Amino acid sequence: MTDTATRNRRAGAKWEADLLKNLREEGFEVERLRLAGREDEGDLVVTDPLVDGRRLILEAKAGALHPAQFVKEATVEARNYEDHRSLPAGRAMGVVVAKQRGKSWREAYVLTTLSEFLELDGKR
Repeated sequence: MTDTATRNRRAGAKWEADLLKNLREEGFEVERLRLAGREDEGDLVVTDPLVDGRRLILEAKAGALHPAQFVKEATVEARNYEDHRSLPAGRAMGVVVAKQRGKSWREAYVLTTLSEFLELDGKR
């Protein structure tokens, strides 16, 4: 692994840990998810019923912003989360939480598709 890749991986791990800590401090029920290879389930899950009782599957990103790639990844991982737990389709919403350089965690961007957010796509 190159020095740059190692630095990026560390920055991503730190961002994920900071996000977990800060969300818990705000009173959210949030847990870290384990890597599952090709069937990864995301980085964190917020189990508070925030949006129509759905669980939020967070994909934490700290580097350069690649919205289409990141949102696709988060959406696939939310489906994996549902499948691994035999949850009905739409019970998990995949979102990207992208760190803004030099800003507080509260200023992170939250990205998803309108279809994912509003459960418009019955084909999940």
